[in-house]
Amino acid sequence: MSSPGGIYYTVAAYAAWGLLPVYWKAMYQVPAHEILAHRMLWCLPFVLVLLAARGDLRDLFQAIRDRGVMLTLLFTASLLTLNWYLYIWAVSFDRIVDASLGYFINPLLTVLLGVFFLGERPRIWQWASIFLAFTGVLYLALVYGAFPWIGLGLALTFGFYALIRKTATPGSLKGLTIETTYLFLPALVYLLRLESSGSAAFGHGGLKISILLASTGVVTIIPLLIFAVGIRQTTLTTVGLLQYIAPTLQFLIGVLVYFEPVSPTRLTGFAIIWVALGVFSIEGMLHTRQKIQATNKTKQ
Repeated sequence: MSSPGGIYYTVAAYAAWGLLPVYWKAMYQVPAHEILAHRMLWCLPFVLVLLAARGDLRDLFQAIRDRGVMLTLLFTASLLTLNWYLYIWAVSFDRIVDASLGYFINPLLTVLLGVFFLGERPRIWQWASIFLAFTGVLYLALVYGAFPWIGLGLALTFGFYALIRKTATPGSLKGLTIETTYLFLPALVYLLRLESSGSAAFGHGGLKISILLASTGVVTIIPLLIFAVGIRQTTLTTVGLLQYIAPTLQFLIGVLVYFEPVSPTRLTGFAIIWVALGVFSIEGMLHTRQKIQATNKTKQ
């Protein structure tokens, strides 16, 4: 059963992710690749401080000695980098609505990945949801005339990232520390190169830009930590419903704040995917209720 505190934490995490476009948009004059490099750079010091505060540094060193774990996390770090870059690029080039599509699709893609890689068996209405979502994506590609590569790219990179991290042995914070360790040195080299060429925004684009760039690690890690607290006190069914807060906020920000165009044709494609999500969510709630009732009857 979900506790009120757990729901509040989970809502806060998804709301923070949903509002992130505003943060990236505030640095519109900074190229996406430079913002990404700062995000890669500043995450590591922040997570190291958190690990030290929790006394988990010894466990981190043990994980580093495991070659299999290190190779796995090198791959997940690559997926994370691609996901971050796609999202920042989409916001920078006024494609927030397209980016939101990826996170609407992601829950259904997760089910599909579970089928192919974990041997899971979706229920019939879950298959129906996946088919509807596929129809919506196909509609956007054929009728709207543009393949939704941003949304699918975000969904695929995050979906495979979650799939691999689900089976990786380090906990979320220790795993993220190793991933950001991989990202730190390339980011530092790149940013030093920008500085030496005189094209760096940090320290040269005004105090506001420098503060925003230096805070990219905080805005990346804090929602993850809040979510980690919330999910322990919240049922997966509740989490499944709350996860649509982030893409909904992103979609509304793109349309209402930054006035990104959404034609009736494009909206139709989104609507098909939203129907798929509705079917998926309702089926999940009903299935969970039936399991609870069956368990109660067994106990009696």
